[in-house]
Amino acid sequence: MSGSLYEINGEACRRGDDGRSQSLHSTEAVKAARGAESKAALREGRQEGGSVRDGTKQTQAAEVPDRAIQAADTPDRDWSWVEASVWTERMLSALGNGVKGGKWFSLMDKATRPATLEAAWRKVAGNGGAAGVDRQSIERFAAKSCEYLGELSQSLEERSYQPQPVRRVEIPKGDGKTRPLGIPTVKDRIVQTALKFALEPIFEAQFRETSYGFRPGRGCKGALREVDELLKEGYTFVVDADLASYFDSIPHERLMQRVEERISDGAVLELIAKFLKQDIMQEGRRWTPAGGTPQGAVISPLLANIYLHPLDTLMIDSGYRMVRYADDFVILCRSREDATAALEKVRAWVQENGLTLHPDKTHVGNCWQPGEGFSFLGYRFEAGRRYVRKKSLQRLKEKILEKTRRTRGDSLACIVSDLNPMLKGWFAYFKHAHERTFSTLDAQIRRRLRAMLRKQEKRPGFGRCYADHQRWPNAFFAEAGLFAMHAAWLNARQSR
Repeated sequence: MSGSLYEINGEACRRGDDGRSQSLHSTEAVKAARGAESKAALREGRQEGGSVRDGTKQTQAAEVPDRAIQAADTPDRDWSWVEASVWTERMLSALGNGVKGGKWFSLMDKATRPATLEAAWRKVAGNGGAAGVDRQSIERFAAKSCEYLGELSQSLEERSYQPQPVRRVEIPKGDGKTRPLGIPTVKDRIVQTALKFALEPIFEAQFRETSYGFRPGRGCKGALREVDELLKEGYTFVVDADLASYFDSIPHERLMQRVEERISDGAVLELIAKFLKQDIMQEGRRWTPAGGTPQGAVISPLLANIYLHPLDTLMIDSGYRMVRYADDFVILCRSREDATAALEKVRAWVQENGLTLHPDKTHVGNCWQPGEGFSFLGYRFEAGRRYVRKKSLQRLKEKILEKTRRTRGDSLACIVSDLNPMLKGWFAYFKHAHERTFSTLDAQIRRRLRAMLRKQEKRPGFGRCYADHQRWPNAFFAEAGLFAMHAAWLNARQSR
């Protein structure tokens, strides 16, 4: 068989004369792809910010340029997360030194390289996720990954690639309402990831420090830390703003104008426009969106940050201290007058840019005063303290109820091993909340377990009586290995 030999996820693949790739050991693709990346997330959702090389040994094709680990010519920037099949040392240097006219050309050829698509496939496979409208799962794609990636590369090079419709589902928000989630096909997710590899560093070079959402090396904890520091410095008058249906209402034309400020590659711009105009399918209905980017699409968070970047710049240039995580942001000021003026400036910008502030979720208050606090990234800041937001607390309680049903016939050891990862992860994020939160939750969990133990002995009851506490004291559950959040809170406090 003629053609060049290269690797995908540890597979030996041969590109034949017809331009297609053939897999020799396709079953190994799933194993390698699943191990490529951790799917752990700090919060309700997943960020796309990490390096695609984490946890996997990256293969190097003959056409891949020198690996771009970090550019010495871009001071104060860590570019170790970029995809090496796209970004060379020379290109990274250009990020710091600037390019002619401020615009980037010839990016499509880098996004369509076999090595780039392979890295994108590993990223998508590592993140998992459901199948799109074509019902092709990660596992089915992996069975013929070499062939499919070769076809993708060819169609992208010929500019004949057409994204398929996005499958929309409704996911519960916790308040009885739902949020639409778009699920692109596996192939579309791979192409979007490759496109993001090429575009993200260009816009990261200009993004401001006030933005924390869906960015490499940044996240919820950094945003909360900045808010906490500003409050301690006396910025206690807070504009708590919420953009109504932001991801569904971004104007396409204005968004493309902002992308075109940095990108002049016609093929790339054409592909982004195709993704923005992808049809949406839900329960037999199909329509073309007039605006927005579908939540769930790989490239949506980057495009959302691009559109709000001018707002970040406006607030900084106006002297305001804003902290933004995607479409959720707060502006911290030293006086109510400053906060009111900041809100008016935001209202004007939002209106000029085709967006809307949620009238019931946008307000100004002095967070040191009871009843005037604000919620941000799962926390409630009020009267000088941090609490867990009611919705976040309720979601945890619902999960605890589900795992500790009295009719569950598993052993205590099995139930504890099921509870602990959830409790540890939740505590790791909310450990800065008020102490009472953790002692109350610990007591509720132990009561649920006592009720289960009673049920297993065919004794009705809810585990509240004194006899149950005597028979199964707190120490009993500690010996069983149950994670105690209040004890963890005390240990964390002593170690500070």
